[in-house]
Amino acid sequence: MKSKGKFRNSMFGQVVYRLSRNRMAMFALAILLIEVILAIIAPLIIPYDIAAINVKERYQEPSAQHLFGTDKMGRDLFSRLLYGGRYSLLIGFLSTLFGTLLGMLLGAVAGYFGGRADNLIMRGLDIFQAIPGMLLMIVLAAVLGTGVEVTIIALTIGCAAGNARLFRASILNIRSMEYIEASQSINCSPAKIILSHIVPNAMSPMIVSFTMGMAINIVVCAALSFIGLGVQPPTPEWGALLSDSRADMRMHPYLVIFPGLAIMITVFALNMFGDGLRDAMDPKLKN
Repeated sequence: MKSKGKFRNSMFGQVVYRLSRNRMAMFALAILLIEVILAIIAPLIIPYDIAAINVKERYQEPSAQHLFGTDKMGRDLFSRLLYGGRYSLLIGFLSTLFGTLLGMLLGAVAGYFGGRADNLIMRGLDIFQAIPGMLLMIVLAAVLGTGVEVTIIALTIGCAAGNARLFRASILNIRSMEYIEASQSINCSPAKIILSHIVPNAMSPMIVSFTMGMAINIVVCAALSFIGLGVQPPTPEWGALLSDSRADMRMHPYLVIFPGLAIMITVFALNMFGDGLRDAMDPKLKN
């Protein structure tokens, strides 16, 4: 009981408690957990081979045999959609994670040291952010090529600038705190001050930004795949499924409805969970 009370009184415990009382955030979290679990166990539960071609069963409408129907090659759409979640969620998660880490590194250096380092880094980020986001992604994808790994790299570079600015702003508020001055007075190294004192106290906005950024990256990944610059068919990534079926969307709309719903539900859940997490970490914002 004592340990439970100690956890409840900690900052992390308070955040978890406030988050658990937000029904919409918990509903969104449940959706995300179900999607992640289904993506992980997809190879074990999919009813058909995702690459199995059966011309005799092409363009079948949704039925008990094929829950989401079949595509132009007779492949089961439900199996491909379930397995494709592995690619979409993995790309969204890894690109956001790497982009957040890169942005935190640049923002920490710029915010803590200031001066020339700050000007050099921020002016470089200004150049990146002066280019429209989608155009930047298209250019990077066109230069680097296509595929899962290349898409992750392109999305990482694209989202790093915004994270760097956000983390720099958090550090500027913390840099003048008394505990930072105390650490400097006892000759703590800049690396230790940043890692031990600044980063932990500036993480709150980055955690919230991560959920929002992942939702954006999933949509951008699908958009790149749709125009042929992201993940390529026959890989069943959700955007690639849309791209592969766009010629048939009038006659067989279910081929684009189900992948579109998968993207929409995932992005909706990430945004709802991000809103709930923001309110839990800073209740004053809710008012």
